[in-house]
Order: sequence, then C-alpha cells, then structure tokens
Amino acid sequence: MFKVLENRNQKGKIDLTASIANAVIEAIEENDKVVQLEADLAGASKTNLIQKAYPDNYIQCGIAEANMVGVACGMSSEGYIPFVHTFGPFATRRVFDQVFLSGAYAHNTINIYGSDPGFTVGPNGGTHTTWEDVALMRTIPNAIVCDVCDEVQAKWLVKEFAKMEGIHYFRGNRKAVRNVYEPGSTFEIGKGNVVRQGKDVLVISAGQLVSDALDAAEKLEKEGISVEVIDMFCIKPIDSELILKEVQNKKALVTFENHSITGGLSSAVAEVLMDAQVSIPFKRHGVNEQFGQVGTPDFLQKEFKLTADDLVDSIQSILK
Repeated sequence: MFKVLENRNQKGKIDLTASIANAVIEAIEENDKVVQLEADLAGASKTNLIQKAYPDNYIQCGIAEANMVGVACGMSSEGYIPFVHTFGPFATRRVFDQVFLSGAYAHNTINIYGSDPGFTVGPNGGTHTTWEDVALMRTIPNAIVCDVCDEVQAKWLVKEFAKMEGIHYFRGNRKAVRNVYEPGSTFEIGKGNVVRQGKDVLVISAGQLVSDALDAAEKLEKEGISVEVIDMFCIKPIDSELILKEVQNKKALVTFENHSITGGLSSAVAEVLMDAQVSIPFKRHGVNEQFGQVGTPDFLQKEFKLTADDLVDSIQSILK
C-alpha cells in the first residue's frame, strides 16, 4: 500500500540514481544472478556503488550502448538478470533494434533505466533529450514501461523488476527529486494511484511531474476548482479500469507529461477513452513537435511549459 507525504516540499536526501543503485545492490544480495551493466556513466549514475560492493556483478561496457544491450541479452540467455543504464535517448532510440530483436523477440530479460528524460537533461542539451522514449518502448510487445516520480517508487520498482522476466523500461531524473510517497510505500505494476481526490477535473500524470500536478491542484483549490490527481507511473500496461472509473462525472480530463504528446502517456489514455467510447473534454499537456535544447532543468521546464502554473492555465482553459 502507498501513502502520500503530507509535506512534499523537500527533495529526497540522496540522488535518485543512488536510490536505484542501492536497490540493485539489495537485489544482488537476494539473488547473485543480478548484474549491472553501464555505458561509461558510473559516476553520474552512481552505479560505481554497485561496482565497489559487488565487482563481479558489474560490467563497464563503455560508450557502446547497442553492444551493452547485446551483452545484457547474452547474459539473460544464460540465466542472469541484467540491469542496464544510460541516458534516456541512448537507452531507447539508439538501441531500439537490439532491445526489440535480441531482447523482446528472443524472450530475454533486460531491465533498462533511461536517465534524465525530457527537461531534466539540463545542459546536456538537445542531443541527450528524449521526448519519445515512452512512445518507442510502448511499441514493444509485452514490455513494461514506467515513469518513476520519486526515490521510494524507484527503489520499489527496481526490486520488483529483479523478480520478473521480460523487457522493463523505467525513466527518471538522476538528481534528487521531491518525494511524493512515504518510505515503505508499495505499488502494483499496471495499477495507477489516486494521490489526490477531486470532483471537477481529473489530471493523469507520471514521473517527476506528479509533484507539479499536486501543486497545481492545491492552487486551483483556492479558486474553488476541485482537481483529482492520478499517478500513472506504469504507462504500459496502463490501468484502464482506474481511468474509466475516475473519469466518470468529471468536467474535463488533462494528461500532464514530461514527454511528447505523441505516443506517450496522453496517447495511452486517449486509446483507453476511445476503446470505451467515452466522450469528455480532453487536453493533452506535454511537448508538441519540439526538439530539446540547452539550459538548466528549471529553465527548460518553464521553456517547454511543464510547470504547475502551466498546468493551472491548461485546466482553467479547458473548463472555459
């Protein structure tokens, strides 16, 4: 079960990458078949913590991401449970063929962490920006695709993936983020979480933007607008049942994602509505036909209109 923090203003005490690395270490302690593969980002991703603790369970593959995925698939075929990491675009777009064929088609297991999605990439710029990683990974048959919102959720997800077979992709910031959930919270693959109740507007978000969605809901409450927020951390498989239940009697639905509105969370939600023939005023709030650029994460979040204030504007607009 999960519980939402009453005070969400403070960032986690450690980077998200360190939480993920510590979770992998715990997974290795439970099963020595778990291994970590890295693409020359050991310091940035904190996987050097794993290397130090369990050097025999760590492989540095260098800046050769497609080869890293190939190595992971080979290890999976021999009974190992590989985790791989690199920046989001290199963990998906650059290695898509290897993940699709050597991974999914060959029935191998790969746990893929794509870091710094969307605006969180900061000064690494447009070449390292991914607005399309979720869209790509959703097309892989039977893949699980997640966008983690905080260190509690990230750590739980890593431990869960270590017990499962198949292609698993999760994205998240490298740095510390504001926590949404209390320590010890647990979740369920394929199920969303109602993190705030409301009766007027339904907001479905995922990842780091869940905190901003909650901020927007608090601001609108002062204006007499009641906003419900769902953390749809598991985008594939998506929780159709929860969407169709919570959209009932709402005046509008808004999706809010650090991703392109093409193929990501908003597309997944739209597909659920269309399949069920549900009609409701619907706004997709994300990135539309843009490439990334250089800047601080705070600047980029504003530049791509992904702040709580931008979401407030979208909700007010659709209600009018």
